[in-house]
Amino acid sequence: MKHCILVKWKDRQEAEEKYGEIRALFDGAVKIPGIAGVEYKSNCVDRENRYDLLILLDMEESALTAYDSSEMHQRWKREYGSLIASKAIFDFR
Repeated sequence: MKHCILVKWKDRQEAEEKYGEIRALFDGAVKIPGIAGVEYKSNCVDRENRYDLLILLDMEESALTAYDSSEMHQRWKREYGSLIASKAIFDFR
């Protein structure tokens, strides 16, 4: 399954300064059993109605519970949640 996290930042420049930290955090998700990989896609069109970043996790559906409760996911919400204006989650096979 693909677990997609679409993020729109409150302040794109501020968030982009932390992009390396965010990427390092999500790169650690592969340590969670059932998560095979992570990809990142940045928006290439700077318009108000666009999201800024797609984080795409390749995981087994059974890994979702472990991911949700992981320290890595809790840290994402705790340390970077204040930068997020809106977020959408989408899962597909």
